[in-house]
Amino acid sequence: MAGVSVAAEWQLQHESYYRKPEIYSMQWQVDLSRNKIACAPFGGPIAVIRDDAKIVQLLAESALRKLNIYNSAGILLSSTRWDRPGGRLIGMSWTDDQTLVCVFQDGTVYRYNIHGEIQEPNISLGSEFLEQNVVECVFWGNGMVCLTEGYQIFCISDFKNPNPCKLEDPLLEDYPLCIAVIEPQHTMSGNVEVLLGVNDYILVVDEDGIQKVGEGIGPLQKMVLTQNGKFLASFTHDGRLLSALPPEQLAWCGMHSVLLYWDEMLLVVGPFGDPVRYLYDDPIILIPECDGVRVLSNTSMEFLQLVPESTVSIFSIASTKPPALLYDALDLFDRRSAKADDNLRSIRSNLPEAVEACIDAAGHEFDVSRQRTLLRAASYGQSFCSHVQRDRFQEMCKTLRVLNAVRNYEIGVPLSIQQYKLLTAPVLIGRLINAHQHLLALRISDYIGLSPEVVIMHWACAKITASPAIHDAALLEMLLDKLKLCKGISYAAVASQADKSGRRKLAAMLVEHEPRSSKQVPLLLSIGEEDTALMKATESGDADLVYLSLFHIWQKVVLSGSRHILSSAASPPLGFFGTIQARPLARDLFITYARCYKHEFLKDFFLSTGQLQDVAAALRFAYKV
Repeated sequence: MAGVSVAAEWQLQHESYYRKPEIYSMQWQVDLSRNKIACAPFGGPIAVIRDDAKIVQLLAESALRKLNIYNSAGILLSSTRWDRPGGRLIGMSWTDDQTLVCVFQDGTVYRYNIHGEIQEPNISLGSEFLEQNVVECVFWGNGMVCLTEGYQIFCISDFKNPNPCKLEDPLLEDYPLCIAVIEPQHTMSGNVEVLLGVNDYILVVDEDGIQKVGEGIGPLQKMVLTQNGKFLASFTHDGRLLSALPPEQLAWCGMHSVLLYWDEMLLVVGPFGDPVRYLYDDPIILIPECDGVRVLSNTSMEFLQLVPESTVSIFSIASTKPPALLYDALDLFDRRSAKADDNLRSIRSNLPEAVEACIDAAGHEFDVSRQRTLLRAASYGQSFCSHVQRDRFQEMCKTLRVLNAVRNYEIGVPLSIQQYKLLTAPVLIGRLINAHQHLLALRISDYIGLSPEVVIMHWACAKITASPAIHDAALLEMLLDKLKLCKGISYAAVASQADKSGRRKLAAMLVEHEPRSSKQVPLLLSIGEEDTALMKATESGDADLVYLSLFHIWQKVVLSGSRHILSSAASPPLGFFGTIQARPLARDLFITYARCYKHEFLKDFFLSTGQLQDVAAALRFAYKV
């Protein structure tokens, strides 16, 4: 049977099968044992920096340390000189938005994007760290907790709004044996809870207090929580689980089993049955995902997962289930065997189920040829079945085309189908454009029906930043060629980026193409094009925009900048009056404002324009008021 070679790669753990296909052969020359490594989930980038806590032979390397960032296939994305103050690097991790967080001994936190560019501002955990160094950090999505030499715990719950806070003093006399964190979204209080393995119990610490739980279960050497925060896996002091030597790494494989890694040995342990054993010559790093664990070594990236039920039903040895018979029927059909009809007749009542299983199994495959064969089997079965959802087949084809595109080693984002659904397509597009993979992001957006505006906007802003040597007129032509592809795109936002990059002339040319006055006028004012802004405001007929322009010009020309227009007694110069006199709407609105609030300005305006009768009328009006 065709499934024998497929199932031969699996390992049986009690009643479940596990597989560990190689996703990439790594394109780097990195020794994991000599470096600190941070791997982002959802097939994200890998940060590598030489571990200064280890004595290593530099060989041909420079003594200068560098922060290198690779994609999951080991292709270098960026390399940055590492000369940050703050003492020893204690921990680093990627946030949900793929920002690399680096925590130093003195409590300083630096953040980098995937291009190795530092993100301002830096974060300090507080003056408490001037006397108490950080000794350990535990990270989650967008936050972290850290433990100091004085056994105090500090927390940043969200790096986007970094407000460090101190948790309750755990009153420890010795360093805890292990630490784990329950994320805020999984706690009743909505605050982070820290689990400390102390003596023979667990200490739960949060902002409001401490609590002792699980007395008698320890001492615990390792703890790790599932991603939904519901289950805790731990390793006891006497090795009741497997060995007296605690594992170097402990990680959940989905919700089904726990991985334990010692030097050269990886074990998959479930609630029942003997563990599955894998041996490695090189060190590895476990990267937990929602549906499995990526296994990174010096030479490969693998994905260890529970084999899906649909795949088991098709490829398990000697399977006679309907999906397996349908898959075999395709093989028989390709060989022009009449037995193909026999297979189909035997599963006619279960054909919809068999078709669905083939489609589902195709979605879980990384091997493209196997995807095609499974989808061909599903299509073959659909030809004899009228009770299947044909949209399901087309949807899976679209999904797999997207996944295969981003899994290409040059892109290096090895998402599984479950990870893709959890991450969502818009977030994937955002990650691609942040990695400057704009063309692929644009093609995917077009293919799955998403607006290309986000992609084109990001490309335009990145193009401006990366093209200082290109003349404004030439760059404008390049930008307009792409911006016109998306109706309703904000030219003003691109112009704002040009202004921030010091290209005011380019900004002025771009803003001319912005059709919305509400965005056009404020930007023109910000880049010093007051006359044009007033003209655009009056042409729009929007009184608010006209007043915005008038007050901005008045404040810039008349005042020193330290006094607000409404409280100033300074008189506007004649040039200002001449400007508004030429624009009836601006003139009328100014007269209306001055008549109510600044009678002396109204008098000056009429005098400057030779309207003496109006001066008298203004004075009479002011007197009556």
